[in-house]
Amino acid sequence: QVQLVESGGGLVQAGGSLRLSCTASGRTFSSYAMGWFRQGPGKEREFVARIWSTSDTQFYADFVKGRFTISRNNAKNTVYLQMNTLKPEDTAVYYCAAGPDVPVNYLYWGQGTQVTVSS
Repeated sequence: QVQLVESGGGLVQAGGSLRLSCTASGRTFSSYAMGWFRQGPGKEREFVARIWSTSDTQFYADFVKGRFTISRNNAKNTVYLQMNTLKPEDTAVYYCAAGPDVPVNYLYWGQGTQVTVSS
């Protein structure tokens, strides 16, 4: 069992930056791929970014490429999402999730952290 806790959300002006963190319980964090998802008001949850367990591969949704960076520190059981050049349409609850490298399937989810970008 893995428990995930997100932090770092808040209110920021358009063009600003935030760094989200997701800390996992348990000793198996380094064996999991980690993902970030988001759900905006009135929208379906959507994929944002993914990093494989070994950190050598990341994958991004097209709408965040060049603006967001996913990284992880296995010694701290933490995955990060650095978000730059934020836009009002990035406003959402952001969730982290954990699962195996293969297949792409997320078994554990955090409770989410709110990100609000003002125009």
